[in-house]
Amino acid sequence: MNRTRRLALAATTLTLTGCAAGLNKLTPSSTYTLTGGVNYGSLPRQQLDIYQPTSAAPAGGWPVVVFFYGGSWNWGSRAEYQFLGEALASRGVLALVADYRLYPEVRYPAFLEDSALAVAYGLREARRLGGNPKRVFVMGHSAGAYNAAMLALDERWLRAAGQSPAALAGWVGLAGPYDFLPISNVNAQPVFHHPNYPAGSQPFEYVRRGALPVFLGAARGDKLVATERNTMGLAARLRAVDVPVTLKIYERIDHVLLVASMAWSLRWVVPVLNDVTAFVKRDDLALK
Repeated sequence: MNRTRRLALAATTLTLTGCAAGLNKLTPSSTYTLTGGVNYGSLPRQQLDIYQPTSAAPAGGWPVVVFFYGGSWNWGSRAEYQFLGEALASRGVLALVADYRLYPEVRYPAFLEDSALAVAYGLREARRLGGNPKRVFVMGHSAGAYNAAMLALDERWLRAAGQSPAALAGWVGLAGPYDFLPISNVNAQPVFHHPNYPAGSQPFEYVRRGALPVFLGAARGDKLVATERNTMGLAARLRAVDVPVTLKIYERIDHVLLVASMAWSLRWVVPVLNDVTAFVKRDDLALK
């Protein structure tokens, strides 16, 4: 790892990890029951944490969200996202926050294989956990939103895990990279075999009529993932083939605050949690 890449990765890690540590300290614990370190596969990083709401489940069960964090596929831990698990549980959503293998242990597409196994676990176990198996969503922020997009749009990954995108009710992408070649981010370059990028690695390539409904959110001034090219560009492509898209572009926030705003202490900043919750509870997404 060269000096430039080490410094860039360290700066980003300190920003996000420090933010998460502070948010987790302020996170209420009365809104959820936590089951931690659940294996969805046989490898050490193939684990997830389950946040079950303490509120009574509705008829049919809670909506279910399987969440993947960002970090340029280089770093991250489910423990850093207690604030997000609590946020969803506080609104009556069963949340599964999953780890997945990272670079340099793996490169593309191994983390998509892990993500597919985690979502397959959520689909398989939803009813047992009190969730509604017909209202399961995959969600991610940044690199995690890429994972979510690929699982929702490219059927290869869930099919290999014994499931199908058709089993999902929809997906949620926050500040995701969906059209990002050539890669300028030095942290992400080796993940995608730069400069020999694998064919078929971009979510926008799998836009098709009949794709899953989606909530796409981003910060207008995002300096890490270009909002116009990625979020707005994917929304336009999906709408062009009549895929239902809920698009929210938030003002006066950045890439990190987009997801951090779901924490209890920051919900006043922008209504990301309200908007995501409204999407996963939409009546027209309940039964297919």
